[in-house]
Amino acid sequence: MKKEFKFSYHHLASFEELNEDQKIVAQAAEKATLKAHAPYSNFKVGAALLLNDDTIVIGSNQENKAYPTGLCAERVALFSYGAQQNKQGIKILAITCVGDLLKEGDIFSPCGGCRQAMAEYTEIQKAPFEIIMKNGDGSYLIFEGVHQLLPFIFGSK
Repeated sequence: MKKEFKFSYHHLASFEELNEDQKIVAQAAEKATLKAHAPYSNFKVGAALLLNDDTIVIGSNQENKAYPTGLCAERVALFSYGAQQNKQGIKILAITCVGDLLKEGDIFSPCGGCRQAMAEYTEIQKAPFEIIMKNGDGSYLIFEGVHQLLPFIFGSK
């Protein structure tokens, strides 16, 4: 039996097209790239969570000489949220980057490990959160939840 998976997302051409909450969290993710420790890849990634009470939690990628012990920005933000035992819930996750690895026409997308971490926090709060990714051309992809990025989440039924 053949089955299909389909998903949809929004593609916005510029920052100006984002709504106010999206702008706030996208700007926080941009600022988080300044805190990245990326001396090996020179690819700085920032992530920011906008919580339901409008609190911002940031993360940035943290590389380490003892590869692969570094950590992606998305997981730094999510694990920080979890470590602080925040209960208010995540509304939006924004991810952005600075570096030559993302060319002007490229789409920016989180790794599989980060997608699975997003899935875990979606399950914990029993509700999806919006995911915003800034591309190399300055446009944004907006997903309603991680299920659009990772259809067969580990542990799916």
